Amino acid sequence: MTATEERRDVGPPAEGPDEKSTLLAFLNYLRDAVAAKAEGLDDGKGRTPGVESGTSVFGLVKHLTAAETYWFAWAFEGEDVAHPDFGMELAEADKAEVLFAAYRRAVERSNRIVARHDDLNRRCARPAGTAGAVRSLRWVLVHMIEETARHAGHADILREQADGAVGR
Repeated sequence: MTATEERRDVGPPAEGPDEKSTLLAFLNYLRDAVAAKAEGLDDGKGRTPGVESGTSVFGLVKHLTAAETYWFAWAFEGEDVAHPDFGMELAEADKAEVLFAAYRRAVERSNRIVARHDDLNRRCARPAGTAGAVRSLRWVLVHMIEETARHAGHADILREQADGAVGR
């Protein structure tokens, strides 16, 4: 796809048969939006900050990978994983294919964790976040929808700045 080609936007998912499936459908929809904005962007443009704060499309992918790991694996499930770095700074080793693969793995793990639990009121194994509260699975899903949606919007703007691509 060239910068002048417009991607077709994809509408939101249909309502699921229950609350959990609806929340997960929206989260996956937003995850796909972020991936669509990042994939196909060359390494140089994907790493280049589009704003003074240093945020780049690939930095957003790295950050969202950390958020997935933190909220689902570390906080909710209580897995023995290293506390992730939420920063968006990219190391030399943070190439596009490495970042995308890590994001896909984190999303897959998060979805497996969610699939194992039917009770949205189930509490996290660890207190987490700036408030250090023990949250519910429902709260984690809604928070990750909010977090991913915010950064999907950032990715929209950064991608258009990088190569002119618009739409999903």
